[in-house]
Amino acid sequence: MPTNKVRLEICGCSYVISTTDTEQYTLSLAEKLDHSMNEIMAQNPAASVTAAAVLSALEYLDELEKSSASADNMRSQIQNYLDDAASAKVEAEEAKREIARLRRELDQLKGKASGGTTSD
Repeated sequence: MPTNKVRLEICGCSYVISTTDTEQYTLSLAEKLDHSMNEIMAQNPAASVTAAAVLSALEYLDELEKSSASADNMRSQIQNYLDDAASAKVEAEEAKREIARLRRELDQLKGKASGGTTSD
């Protein structure tokens, strides 16, 4: 994948990074980070850029962890649904075989009944 060099502006500082992501995507991330850090510094004027970066990083890591846990939970639920569906399919196949067996048995019984009751 080709790499893109992207110039970012975060809290008044310029950074040039190399990324395989698109420039637009990378700039949108930088804008979100810049907004988050500026918001932290506005709420706490004593906060430095470094403190704002650390607090923003903690927020994003918290969001990542919660999203990962949620995704893991969804994967587990989906696996349970797939297991249940596979079990139901097996049960349905067994029921079809039992129905076919009972139909054959019923046909045999009908054949015996009709063969034994014929009158001449």
